[in-house]
Amino acid sequence: MAVQSQALSTAVDYVKAPLVYKGKVRELYDLGEHFLIVVTDRISAFDYVLEPAVPDKGNVLNRLSAFWFDVTKEMQPNHVVHTDVALLGDIITEPELLKNRIMVTRKAERIDIECVVRGYITGGGWRQYEATSAINGIELPEGLRKNERFPEPIFTPAAKNDVGHDEDIPFERMSELVGAELAAELRDRSLELYRFAHEYCKERGIILADCKFEFGLIDGKVILIDEIFTPDSSRFWSEGNYAYDVEIDSMDKEPVRTYLLGSNWDRNSMPDPLPSTVVIATTARYREIYRRLTGGEL
Repeated sequence: MAVQSQALSTAVDYVKAPLVYKGKVRELYDLGEHFLIVVTDRISAFDYVLEPAVPDKGNVLNRLSAFWFDVTKEMQPNHVVHTDVALLGDIITEPELLKNRIMVTRKAERIDIECVVRGYITGGGWRQYEATSAINGIELPEGLRKNERFPEPIFTPAAKNDVGHDEDIPFERMSELVGAELAAELRDRSLELYRFAHEYCKERGIILADCKFEFGLIDGKVILIDEIFTPDSSRFWSEGNYAYDVEIDSMDKEPVRTYLLGSNWDRNSMPDPLPSTVVIATTARYREIYRRLTGGEL
């Protein structure tokens, strides 16, 4: 078993460049021509960034994204310039600490749409269907069962909000926001990426239930940005756990969600620090999905 490594909550003390954005997990630094993305081990659930951070989570997220960006770059150009910490010189004061966490990217104009593809009816999509018989305005047949696979994946976009939750919207509303031609291009590119990754995962005993993408524009061309097919942006199930009408244990931060839902936390205040057993189990989940998808070890 791999040795439990130290968790990284922030990289601000190790990067000699301006911090321009701090998300729940990622930090964005301005290198001038490019951006530097550093992926920390912070973990969030139910809109709270929790304590403590989860060792190796950031390593997995960054290395998985780099892997997927590389294998999909011919079908979909992306923003990656490189992931080599040595090329950053003295900008990084602790290169060994950050070596698997960095991604230097081109600067794109972000399109404020979260491009969600669902291959199975589960999660928020299932809750919409139960209430309305539709998902994002897409009318669906009666009698679908929870976790059932759609005959074809569906595209269910959301309007991005930097504060609060993203807003599920019909495709028609997306077309109004970004233009019909760009909306259709984003939908088609998202569906193509999902189909490719679904087949890749299937060969490795994993079901890619749903996922989300972010795109940007560089010189008017659509570029894939942010992260891709990670446990934080996708729902992975082990094929051995697949069943209808149940909550399937996802290959991600499920130990954290399960713990919080089973605790006496009031959902309205910052939770107490996570027990070490939950942190260790969550690290193991992230390492396992990395191993199964790439064949590599951390």
